[in-house]
Amino acid sequence: MWLDAVARLGGVSTVSTASTPRVAVVTGAARGIGAAIAMRLAADGHAIAVLDLDEAACAATVSAIEAAGGRAMAVAADIADKEQVEAAVARIVEGLGAPTILVNNAGITRDGLVHKMSEADWDLVMRVNLRGTFLMTQACQAHMVAAKWGRIVVLSSTSAQGIRGQLNYASAKAGLQGFAKAAAVELGRFGITANAVAPGFIETEMTAAVAERVGMSYEDYLANRVALIPAGRPGQVADVAGPVAFLCSDEAGFVNGQVIYVAGGPRD
Repeated sequence: MWLDAVARLGGVSTVSTASTPRVAVVTGAARGIGAAIAMRLAADGHAIAVLDLDEAACAATVSAIEAAGGRAMAVAADIADKEQVEAAVARIVEGLGAPTILVNNAGITRDGLVHKMSEADWDLVMRVNLRGTFLMTQACQAHMVAAKWGRIVVLSSTSAQGIRGQLNYASAKAGLQGFAKAAAVELGRFGITANAVAPGFIETEMTAAVAERVGMSYEDYLANRVALIPAGRPGQVADVAGPVAFLCSDEAGFVNGQVIYVAGGPRD
């Protein structure tokens, strides 16, 4: 199971960066980077709302957190649907308490060159990546303002710097960096920070699927990607979870409106 790989890679850390247990919401947390972030925040002592489209798909992440002694609940919601978001946050408040940590990890790709990209693919990527982040932040920030403490982290990408065949995704991920900076300015006076983490090439269960889609063997695809990374290796989910956990901690209270690239170098 890929969750075992997360644990081996350090997705669940025994080193806590958080001084106060909180309630954290992690979107897109059923698998991959989102699951690793959820597990790391749970290891830091936070209660975790594992949110994804399919509640059943969240079961593995919730079970892993509970097996390690943490608290977690699975929550299903389409983050681009306002009513579903509000209902999900209400469930979280009832089940775990008011959320004061939000990690906006959920996102999708619909790749294509500009002359081939459909309006539907453009709109869907914007709907999930940008609208979804906005609606989740809007719903959770009220609880943060009431607590006079909050942490918002959005997952951007090195694609924000421009990449062939991802005009929609690159635009959305660049937009999320602006979102974090604007939220930092607006919410900072309430003790709330907002930052972005921009991963580069990270090995997840989707990596092999990407290699297949571009018509390469996994070994060749991995070698080509690693050749571009100054660190000389692909990123792992734990490489992303660590910086996110720091930004969600008490110690990061004066880090606000920043973009942290997790890419093994200036670009991956």
